[in-house]
Amino acid sequence: MKNSDTPQIQGTNRRSFLKMAGGFGAAMAAGGRALAETGASVPALAAGSTYMGDFVAPKLDKVKVAFIGCGARGGTHYHHISTFDNTEVVGICDIYEDLAQNAKKRVLQNNAEAHKNVKLYFGDKFAYKQMLAETKPDVVYVITPWEWHAPMAIDAMNAGAHAMVEVPLATSIEDCWKIIETSEKTKRHCMMLENVNYGRDELMFLNMARQGVFGELLHGEAAYIHELRGQMHQVEQGRGTGFWRTHHWAKENGNLYPTHGLGPVAQYMNLARGDDNFRRLVSFSSPAKNHALYAKENFAPDSKLNQIEYNGGDMSTSIIKTELGRTIMVQWDESSPRPYSRHNLIQGTRGTGAGFPNRIALDYTWKNATPELRKVLGLKESEPNKHSNYHAWLQGEAYQAFYEAFDHPLYTRMEELAKRLGGHGGMDAIMNYRVIECIRTGQPLDQNVYEGAFWSAVTPLSRKSVAEDGMPQDFPDFTRGQWKNTKPLPIVQ
Repeated sequence: MKNSDTPQIQGTNRRSFLKMAGGFGAAMAAGGRALAETGASVPALAAGSTYMGDFVAPKLDKVKVAFIGCGARGGTHYHHISTFDNTEVVGICDIYEDLAQNAKKRVLQNNAEAHKNVKLYFGDKFAYKQMLAETKPDVVYVITPWEWHAPMAIDAMNAGAHAMVEVPLATSIEDCWKIIETSEKTKRHCMMLENVNYGRDELMFLNMARQGVFGELLHGEAAYIHELRGQMHQVEQGRGTGFWRTHHWAKENGNLYPTHGLGPVAQYMNLARGDDNFRRLVSFSSPAKNHALYAKENFAPDSKLNQIEYNGGDMSTSIIKTELGRTIMVQWDESSPRPYSRHNLIQGTRGTGAGFPNRIALDYTWKNATPELRKVLGLKESEPNKHSNYHAWLQGEAYQAFYEAFDHPLYTRMEELAKRLGGHGGMDAIMNYRVIECIRTGQPLDQNVYEGAFWSAVTPLSRKSVAEDGMPQDFPDFTRGQWKNTKPLPIVQ
């Protein structure tokens, strides 16, 4: 889309901003804000360890994969992986035998020859350790309750495997550091499986942001608003996601699930990737009403659901401020009767893209728009100074036109596979394919361990901010300043 006669969109290089901001840049080069000022403790990179931001592992002709957890999310992952060429499922582990057996059955249905030696482990919460020792996988998927993510990922990496961890990566700052230090020490990837980054609209917004369509990025909005109180029935059933998730709702007051909305926005802004980084947040929670109301209306008075004291606020709202002063609003609500939303809003000096519903508003004239923008915005050469109507959203058919102009090349390459394998509209299939593709071909993963830590850190930082009546909380610099030298995520072809 570039030629000498086409106007180029300006103002997209945040590195130039850092270079121009002399005093600020000097402070960053000196190691960032003084630890005494932030109160954040940043351990030094251990001797013999490697920074993992752009790390490339040795190529593998065939990827041996093991799975820990075969429940709600597990089925999607082991189904996808077992359909891909050049993979071998070597181990499946779950505390429940029926889930492990069902997983094995599905894997063998997909490719009995490739996975003929798969072994099952079940009946004990530490059975996964035996699986790691006996099957020696190259990659381990961790698909378990949140509190198990960190110890299982650490054990997997120490056993020589790359760890792919369901969201969140960890639930405490301490565990984020443990995961990072283990990844650096073992030189094994640890990727949090943020599937939403592979959604069609998220990929398109990333492509548009990289091309500067939104101008200088200023603000984002992210959310996970998803009414899930029906999972509370699993407490009485004694197993399932709600069996353990309900207790998090009851005892923790903050944003418990920030990454689905935040991951895409963070990559639009290149946070922790050369241009900018997380600085601090403030967080507030609404009163806690909805879980208790649901329990009262749907369970017997003597039900254990009516004996729980629900302390977690129904709506959590956090504001993140970045090193460059940009802002991100992050919301979480799994209990209110309202439609699903992740917000997915990115705003810049030239306009805004948003989701739920999908819509775009841009400010361009014929003179400063590219041919693609002239077409989708309906700009006329006969009115070269007339601005596009940014006071109204482009939705429906008008929004659909942006796919033709700005669909991400990764999505166009993977569209058929995404539709065939599915998983949240295909985003899961694209993500899992990229995991195997990167490991096999020796590419950096699309999400590095530091990004997973930053996105997940919103949970403990928001809890602390809420407990301190909205006091600001600084993000630790999990990269120890190396974010400034980490490459932005490329537009993968």
